[in-house]
This record gives sequence, C-alpha cells and structure tokens, in this order.
Amino acid sequence: MMLKRMIRLAAITLAATGLAIAPAQAQSNDLNAAFDNALGTQVRAPRTFQATYDSSLERRIAQLADGDKGRIGVAAIDLSTGQEISVLGDQLFPMASTSKIAVAATFLEMVEQGKYSLSSEFPLMLPVSSARFSSAVAPVRQGEYMPAIDLIEIMITRSSNPATDALLAAVGGPAKVNDWVRRQGIKNWSINRDIATLVRDDGEFDPANHIDKRDAATPRAMLKLLTGLYQGKFLSAESRRVLLSAMSRTRTGKRRIPALIPADAKVSHKTGSLNNTSSDVGFIEGPDGRVIALAIYVTGQGARLAREERIAALARALYDGYAAEARKQVWTSAPAQNDNQTGG
Repeated sequence: MMLKRMIRLAAITLAATGLAIAPAQAQSNDLNAAFDNALGTQVRAPRTFQATYDSSLERRIAQLADGDKGRIGVAAIDLSTGQEISVLGDQLFPMASTSKIAVAATFLEMVEQGKYSLSSEFPLMLPVSSARFSSAVAPVRQGEYMPAIDLIEIMITRSSNPATDALLAAVGGPAKVNDWVRRQGIKNWSINRDIATLVRDDGEFDPANHIDKRDAATPRAMLKLLTGLYQGKFLSAESRRVLLSAMSRTRTGKRRIPALIPADAKVSHKTGSLNNTSSDVGFIEGPDGRVIALAIYVTGQGARLAREERIAALARALYDGYAAEARKQVWTSAPAQNDNQTGG
C-alpha cells in the first residue's frame, strides 16, 4: 500500500500543471485523439491522467521529470536489452533543432539514391529581417555555397540554421522530411516550417502549458527515430556513419546530456532550444558496450540553465539506472553455486 501511495503521489506531482500524464505502457492513440478533436493547431493538453511505472528506475525518472514548473518528456531505451522507459512519452513537445537529425537523414537517403552526392554544393539560406507573423514563410537570401557534407557537419555540430534550411530546400521542404519519417513507420512527428520561419515566429505559445502540434514530436517518436538510425534500419552503413559521426562531435549543449556522464562513456547527441524549451536527444555508449538511446524535452523550469540542469540529471540517472539494471540481470542469471564445491 505504501508503494502504491508513493507512485500515486509521484503521478500527482507530475500532473501539478493540470496537464496529462501519459501511461508508461500506454499507446499514444488516446492522447492524439484528444489533440485531433481540438480546434486549431495549438491545443491544451487533456486534463485527465493516468500514470503507472513498472520499475524503480522509471519511478526515479518520473521524480526527476517533476512537471510542477513545466512539462518534461522523457523516453529512453537500453538497446542491448530493449528495456524502455517513458514519462510523458506520448505527449507532443517542440522539437526545435532536434528535428535536424531527420533533415540530414532525408538528404542522405537522396545521396544513396544518386540524386545528390556529399560533394554537391548548396547555398546557405540566410534570414532576412521581417516582422513576426508578417508572412507564412520568413524571407531568406542565398549565402555562401558549401558542400553537403560540410552543411551536415555544421547543421548537427553547431546547429546552424542557415545550413539546415539549405538542405531542407534541397530535399524539397518539410513535407519531404515528413514523408521520409512516415516511411520509417514513425508517427506523432511533424516538421511544418523551415528554421528561419520557426525562429522568427518563436514565442507564439508557451510550451510549458500549451501544446502546439506544429514542428513537434513525442519523445517516443524521436526515440524510435534514433533507435532505427543507430541500428541501421533506415540508412546505409555509410550514411549512418556520416550522421552518427557528426552527432558525436556536437559542440552545443555541453550542460545537457554530456554534463554529468562519466568521461569513459561516449555521447552523440543533437540539441534543441526555443522559447521556454530546451531539449537533447541522442546516444550514450558505455565502456561495457551498452548503448542507451534517449530523448529528453524540458519546458519551463524558470530559466534555460535550470532546464539544462534537469536534462543533465535525467541523462545521468538513466545512465546509472540502466547500468544497475544490467548488473542485476547478470547477478540473477548467474548459475547457483554448489555448496559442496571446494575452491582453491
């Protein structure tokens, strides 16, 4: 009874803002049906909630994802065991620049098809000053031409918006990226604007207590994207190497996923930042060979530094928690010792 009460208290804490808490094992259809029934692209989350957590690790993550100062969504999986953890994993969050992973993947598929090469050159798309919401698409002008491989590098490692819009234009716009994502069997993921427009019109809604279906994904959808890329399901070995290698050199977000991870582990990630929201998604490869894929989306919390600290704490808790689970499995699967045996 005490354990059930503690779990319920954690669920109530997570629901302090009046927003929905997605069940850890629930499908996303219930929440999405509520979204689809609302008018407009910006909707309030449903107020009903249900939360169940099946492990001590998941309960720990739920505590760290306390949403009393804004929504926090987490989805993670240990790729060696398939153990998945989710808190608000089926609720939509602003992707911000984490969507750039899919932009790169869409372009790389076109390289595989022979439509482009990594040496194909495209112009940077530089934003031109314009008033917020003054046009459906923010004006841009062409800048320096760069090879695609360099555009991918600065788009991922430095989160360059002009480089992203260059490749977004090359592939045919957001609809083409959405088509690539859908063909991988991923739902609840959508990019609707180029980055110049997204940034210019940022701040229309507060993501801490509102859900905008545009340029948004659920943590679980992003986790599925990450998992498929890492496992080589979506791209060729060479395209996978190009994308994951760039993610391993990311220079943004040093206070996020990498901040508290031990030095002997490798982090490959992509950050995202917009009004009142910070995110980080990617992989942690431990020295024992285990790989954790994770997607963390944090809104509110008072300031950007506080959001980044929350991301760092969640990433470290996932890293330590999965390591503990692995040790537990090794211990429980070890053959029983025969008391009659003698040792030297």
